[in-house]
Amino acid sequence: MKKILTLLFVSVLGGIITLSAYKLWIEKDSKFFVATNEAQPTFIPTNKTTSNLLYNADSVDFTQAAENAVHAVVHVKNTTVSQGGPVTLQDLFYGRSQPRTQVGTGSGVIISPDGYIITNNHVINGARQLSITLNDNKIYPAKLIGTDEKTDIALLKIDADDDLPYVTFGDSDQAKVGEWVLAVGNPFNLTSTVTAGIISAKSRDLSGVNAQSFIQTDAAVNPGNSGGALVNINGDLIGINTAITSQTGSYIGYSFAVPSNIARKVVEDIMEFGDVQTGILGVNILNRNSKYAIENGLNEIDGVYVSGIEENSGADKAGLKNGDIIKRIDNIRISKFADLSGYLNTKRPNDVVKVTIQRDGNEKIIPVTLSKYEISSVEYLDMQLKNIPKQAKEKYNIDNGVLVIKNNNYSLYKNLGINEGYVITEINGEKINSVEDINKLQQKYGDNLTKISVINTNGQKESFIFR
Repeated sequence: MKKILTLLFVSVLGGIITLSAYKLWIEKDSKFFVATNEAQPTFIPTNKTTSNLLYNADSVDFTQAAENAVHAVVHVKNTTVSQGGPVTLQDLFYGRSQPRTQVGTGSGVIISPDGYIITNNHVINGARQLSITLNDNKIYPAKLIGTDEKTDIALLKIDADDDLPYVTFGDSDQAKVGEWVLAVGNPFNLTSTVTAGIISAKSRDLSGVNAQSFIQTDAAVNPGNSGGALVNINGDLIGINTAITSQTGSYIGYSFAVPSNIARKVVEDIMEFGDVQTGILGVNILNRNSKYAIENGLNEIDGVYVSGIEENSGADKAGLKNGDIIKRIDNIRISKFADLSGYLNTKRPNDVVKVTIQRDGNEKIIPVTLSKYEISSVEYLDMQLKNIPKQAKEKYNIDNGVLVIKNNNYSLYKNLGINEGYVITEINGEKINSVEDINKLQQKYGDNLTKISVINTNGQKESFIFR
């Protein structure tokens, strides 16, 4: 019995010594070894910021912005009347047709508690009757306050008993490429729809004549979204959703919005003046892809190249010259004409802008007072053409057209008598409202002239067809 107890004691003592040794040396070394591997990885380097944006769904919260915008975005119904097809044998014989009612829909954004609503001009164009459906399904008749076809912006007004929810304008000039945005509207009549994306580009022109300056986004926008809100994650309005580019007519990856700074200026002008006040700098900008630009190494400049100065314009009076390179307007960097036109679309005549130019290798800042749009002119077919002042249109009862202020085209002058003082109303069957239409025609037809309609200095209308 004594031997058994002695053997048991020795076994227990040996186990204690073995366990203590493991705890003291082996296990301690193992902990140290594992900790070292965790603290000093030797793999591929990663960017923690990028990983968080890609995989952490909690890094951006859209809920508050969506909540604010949804209640301020409305459904716009536009009722128009068009001529339908022949319905009887007599109608067919006499060429008569019956009027037909058509209904179009889109979106709008409430921008004040008293019921002013901004939308797209193409949403309400030709309307006989307009109605607005709020997010709570209340329906109100709407009054058209004014429109601007150039920017595709329209202003409506409804009268409600109570203050309405609205969104505040943000500063679209401060919006950044890569910034999160929400598109809110009524695609396919699905009310209160919110989609998310990022700003893909700014100052995007879809016309090919540098007449537009859209914000491009990859937030899904479809038919019915037009006139709806593009908001940042704070819920501020930074754009009015306007267009998509698609071969199918539906969203395929990119959509476009009128920047809020342009939209705000347009509605403020409509409310204060009744129409849009356009201020111009008075410079002609060289096309980057022109033969002259390529041959003279001007395609790669940082800025836009001034190729001409409008006489008596703000640029002329301030001392801008041919060959100047405009690099900034105020604090806005200018790298293409759409940057310049987009920013100037937020300004009015007599506003002063600081133009940073490069001349003879040196930079200088020149204050320029913007001129009225009426002084703007363009050269086409060796003629100098100018917008007709609004007062002259009213005085001489002219609906549309551009004024010929100089004609160096011998054929048009000698054979047709078109001279200074004539008003050109149509070219190749297309109505001319302003010199911007001339720019579009240059892009479309070049110098190919098939028909021209004019009003001569006696007020008579004439048309000439070229074979």
